[in-house]
Amino acid sequence: MAFMEGGGCFKNHSIFVNFNQDFTSLAVGTNKGYRLFALNSVDRLEKIHQSADCEDVALVERLFSSSLVAVVSLPSSRKLKVCHFKKGTEITSFSYANTILAVKLNRSRVVVCLEESLYIHNIRDMKVLHTIRDTPANPKGVCALSSNTEKGVTYLAYPGSTSMGEIQIFDTENICAKIMIPAHNSPLAALAFNANGSLLASASEKGTVIRVFSVNDGSRIYELRRGLKRCATIYSLAFNVESTLLACASNFETVHIFKLDENSASGGSSGAAGTPQATVGSLSDADVGGGWMNFVGKAILSGSSSLLPAAMSDVFAQGRSFATARLSLTGIPCVVALTTVERQCRLLIASTAGYLYVYNVNTEHGGECTFLRQHNLIDDSQATGVVTTCGGATSPGSAAPTSTTAASGTAPAIAGGEQLEDTTKEPRSPFRSLRLHDESEFPPMNPGLE
Repeated sequence: MAFMEGGGCFKNHSIFVNFNQDFTSLAVGTNKGYRLFALNSVDRLEKIHQSADCEDVALVERLFSSSLVAVVSLPSSRKLKVCHFKKGTEITSFSYANTILAVKLNRSRVVVCLEESLYIHNIRDMKVLHTIRDTPANPKGVCALSSNTEKGVTYLAYPGSTSMGEIQIFDTENICAKIMIPAHNSPLAALAFNANGSLLASASEKGTVIRVFSVNDGSRIYELRRGLKRCATIYSLAFNVESTLLACASNFETVHIFKLDENSASGGSSGAAGTPQATVGSLSDADVGGGWMNFVGKAILSGSSSLLPAAMSDVFAQGRSFATARLSLTGIPCVVALTTVERQCRLLIASTAGYLYVYNVNTEHGGECTFLRQHNLIDDSQATGVVTTCGGATSPGSAAPTSTTAASGTAPAIAGGEQLEDTTKEPRSPFRSLRLHDESEFPPMNPGLE
């Protein structure tokens, strides 16, 4: 998940940050272009590309470990550019009727999210396969696209209501609605699929409870409580590749990691209603406090929950965080990832303030995560362990990359009084096929090739 505010990233925190689909790469958008980093070392941050242009980047999405990136700039916030960053070329571009709030990629689809519509493109020729129109207003661009395409099915999740936390799941391969999940009583704030697209995590604007649902039938599998005392703005949710852990970052200093096992299972009820059947996990979280809270938690575990009101029993029956990481700053948007680096599970936190934090996660015992490293994503002179290996990419100060072609009907930047062409029609591609399978011409679709 990434951050949007009126069509761009949180520019008051200067940059846009986003991990790729398998958390092997980090994309950073700034007011001077974008950068891509490889995430294969704790001590060294490998910068694999820096764009040559100096445009103010609002969004940048990389397709796994390929050379394909999708870019949206702030001056042209209605225009999507699809680029081959190693060749420094623009493959195609599309303009839309309104500001682009989010872009999601997988190996078969490109999804472009506007405030009240979603465009689904075929990634191989960029044709518009379907447009979901008149969706409930979604000014923050909350949506998620499953990344696994091996079974020939990928899903798009997006809000189904402006007043409640309803999730609409759409089958982007068969182009049909899949299911609606009544997930929360408050509007949605964050969504995330697991690696194989079988589970979907959600959080509402209230931010105290995270729920995990089965995509197949919409049943609630896990119900997890971030804290009891305070509501929160959830910035990011992320599963590890095995779907045994789920990380959650908010506007508070604590990043929570939940263990997805029988102790946090919800009992299979559907949606936000129903009493969860979870066993209480650790109650040592700083947000909860000690003493009385621990006493009540133990009382419920020992079977004394009948002494408490039903609503209170439900609260304590929700799964608690298995591990936590502490940030020194609060209120700064960030994205999280749980991934394996140097054969160990790491928590990666990329902040819009311009830093990447690396923590070690004890997958057996949990507890406080061990802080390992901080990397500066913007200032190379202050960066710790940043190594530049741009390969064939252009570097700052060189000639700007030339566009291979511009899509017919695409509009120029919409700043400075320029006129936007008629975008009420479907965006059209000038290509019969982008031949993304051809490594010599376009980015390979298998991440292992590059």
